[in-house]
Amino acid sequence: MGRKAGLIRINPKKFAPAGKPCSKELVSFLNCLARNHNNDEKCVQLRDVMYACIEAQKTQAKKSPYKTLNYHLQRLSKGIK
Repeated sequence: MGRKAGLIRINPKKFAPAGKPCSKELVSFLNCLARNHNNDEKCVQLRDVMYACIEAQKTQAKKSPYKTLNYHLQRLSKGIK
């Protein structure tokens, strides 16, 4: 549903990223494995692309909890009370 901060309701799902990261790479790698009867030697290129995407996601800076919209709304509602 949504979180309540004072009288304002915010749906955190609305602000989430639209898609899953690396999903296209994962699906293409799994399809290659299915076509080649789980022989990953034939899917080395797709595997490397998938691993590169995963490593890129790990290195991205994590979002600080103090910068979210709900955090600031909660702070404002505490100040009003």
